Formats: sequence, structure tokens, C-alpha cells
Amino acid sequence: MTPRHNAMASVLQRLKDAASFKPTKRTVTLTNGDQLEFWSTPLTMAEREAATDMLGGDTPNGFALNLLVLKAADDTGRRLFQVGEIAELKNEVFDADLQAMMLAVITNPEEPKKLDMKSSQGSAKA
Repeated sequence: MTPRHNAMASVLQRLKDAASFKPTKRTVTLTNGDQLEFWSTPLTMAEREAATDMLGGDTPNGFALNLLVLKAADDTGRRLFQVGEIAELKNEVFDADLQAMMLAVITNPEEPKKLDMKSSQGSAKA
């Protein structure tokens, strides 16, 4: 094995080691004021591709709804929704509630807050 190959394998291993796919609890407030808790693991590129390939995945809302169906789970890891329920979710659930859940799935709760690049503290100095 060449040193370059070892270095590339080392970077791949570091990336894999840095990836934690532990489910994280997500909580959204529904339009009626109730709190809804569910679990989701961080998004992988394969899941992103699968959601894109599903029916409706070529639009932002369709893609996000597909991700919700693929990723939202209960505390035992069982999916909350099935693909066959997408039409029902679209037609019989408030859009605001779906948007809140979709955003919770797409957002990485462990991601550090982004610095405000307009503030003096967040600006990059050369």
C-alpha cells in the first residue's frame, strides 16, 4: 500500500469515526400547542438521494416530506409514517405542523450555532 493510499484511508476512517448516527430526540410544538416528540438520526448522503428519488422528491417540500417519512421514528426506532401515508399527511395535516417536523428532521441539533458574519465578533480577520 502506498503512503498516499494510507493517508486517504486514514482520512476516510477519521470521517467515519467522527460520524455519530445516534438517534436524537426532536420536539416540535404543534399549532394546537401540543408538544410532539420523535427521534431521528443525522442525515446521510444515501438517505438524501433516496428522498430525492422518491415521488415528489424533485421539489423542496416533497423532498423534505420524503425525509420526514424516511427518518422520523419513535423511541424504539420504529418509523412514524409509511410512504403510503404521504397523501394523507399532505391533505389532512396542517402545513405548519408538517413544516415544523420537516425542519426538525433536516436540522442537525448537534451542529454548533453559526456565527453572525455581520457582527464584529464573527468576522474573519486576515
